[in-house]
Amino acid sequence: MKKIIKVPNIGDLSEVEVIELMVKIGDTIKIDQSLLVVESEKVSMEIPSSHNGVVREIKVKVGDKISKDSQILILEEKENTINIQSPPEELNNFSKINSLPLSLEDSINIHASPSVRKFAREMGVDLKKITFRTGPKNRILKEDVKNYILKNKKISSENMKKKECLFSDFSKFGNIEFQPLSHITKISGQNLYRTWTTIPHVTQFDEADVTELEKFRKNSNNISESDTKLTILSFIIKSVVYILKKYPKFNSSLDSSGENLILKKYYHIGFAVDTKYGLMVPVIKNADQKTITQISQEIINLSKKARKNMLNLSNIQGSTFTISSLGGIGGTAFTPIINSPEVAILGVSKIVLKPVWDNTKFIPRMMLPLSLSYDHRVIDGAMSANFSKSLSNILSDIRKIIL
Repeated sequence: MKKIIKVPNIGDLSEVEVIELMVKIGDTIKIDQSLLVVESEKVSMEIPSSHNGVVREIKVKVGDKISKDSQILILEEKENTINIQSPPEELNNFSKINSLPLSLEDSINIHASPSVRKFAREMGVDLKKITFRTGPKNRILKEDVKNYILKNKKISSENMKKKECLFSDFSKFGNIEFQPLSHITKISGQNLYRTWTTIPHVTQFDEADVTELEKFRKNSNNISESDTKLTILSFIIKSVVYILKKYPKFNSSLDSSGENLILKKYYHIGFAVDTKYGLMVPVIKNADQKTITQISQEIINLSKKARKNMLNLSNIQGSTFTISSLGGIGGTAFTPIINSPEVAILGVSKIVLKPVWDNTKFIPRMMLPLSLSYDHRVIDGAMSANFSKSLSNILSDIRKIIL
């Protein structure tokens, strides 16, 4: 009897992208065996089979977007099939996590994440042969694969060359320690690498005179009866939204063909937060409809949630433009990497007191360094310079927003 295998409940996600197929036509599979790997902006998950059987037809391919009840494949059922009425706990909690979750157990009782499986395949390593597993619940980590390769003298010369290129046995030079990357850092790294290698980045550097803005902000905080303190970032976000309306290409995305722009009529601003778990980018939705005080409160609330690793998917999805601020750390400028599928990102460095010539004398002014990275397929240098100049003008006198 033929059975259609469908996508189970994936929580609050409307759709996810297929990034890997783990079976092929003719394969005999068992209940709970992983069929494919799907991925959203921040999470990756293997979807298991609910039946035993032989794969007769595959309904999806890598790159497809699927959602609950989408058809995955058609099985010719085998006897003693047991249907799974509800999805595994990992899928039920799919919308509640912000880092790469533990993958599901397959038919040969191997626990490993999709990234580890991919790495093992690239290195020609059979995961079944790795008996020393250091992850929770006997899970295989990437470091376990590396250690297996280092100790195994029978791998092919080709894979030995790959091994030597990817990592060396540094222990022969001195003491070493393996420190696993956090799940969020791994996912962020993969996304950043993909973005950097697929988008032609150019960065425009500028600076804004925020002397009067800082005076106004500090004075407002001193006389305000509210517990919410206005942050410089809240003024930057409000100013950026104002400029995005004048330069709509910066609030767009390229479609999948790369031939059309999708101009967004909403303004969801992401801002980078450094946490012990890795870099997170919560999103302030409809920033154009909120006051600076409301934006400041959201920045505070979302930053706290990020540092406690309590952000949910609704907190991190849908951004149209991102701001990465290093003002609290230091530095004079940097080249931020675009948060794909956006087409631009603003980097903000530490405010510096500098002497500025006013045509008669040098006067001390508080200057805010700005680093605007943009997708050169969509935005040219002149447009970027105008965007940056306009933003600097607004930040020098925030009252211009109401004109």
